[in-house]
Amino acid sequence: MALDAFDRALIAATQGGLPLVARPYEAVGAMLGVPGEQVRERLAQMLGGGLVRRIGAVPNHYRLGYTANGMSVWDVDDAQVSDLGPRVAQLPGVSHCYRRPRHLPDWPYNLFAMLHGTSREAVAVQAEEIAQMLGSACRSHDILYSTAILKKTGLRLKD
Repeated sequence: MALDAFDRALIAATQGGLPLVARPYEAVGAMLGVPGEQVRERLAQMLGGGLVRRIGAVPNHYRLGYTANGMSVWDVDDAQVSDLGPRVAQLPGVSHCYRRPRHLPDWPYNLFAMLHGTSREAVAVQAEEIAQMLGSACRSHDILYSTAILKKTGLRLKD
């Protein structure tokens, strides 16, 4: 997909994130001197063309007070993981949840759910709720706590 001057200006205006206002596309449009609808339409075209993979909110959990962040890993019966995984994903403390292949014998886990809490104890309570939901389909689990904040960035243009 070829980028024109408007595309470059749009990417430059949004690469640090959308403005945290009620109507972010209109705010970006105002910066670029175009209607918000034009911003929305072009971003939709970029999504459809594969230039942009997704547009989404990326909260900073630490700034929101969620300083205990743990990837919970679960060894769930393969015959049941497709049914149980979406139920885990819908829980309030889970920001993302996905299935991955096992790497036996050292890594038996096939379901991953990122949990966020104000303390490790709060995350452990969430994990216990998941364990109860999974019941006998879960053979084992663990929680891998974050030790650093990873910088998340979006689409960038080379200078």
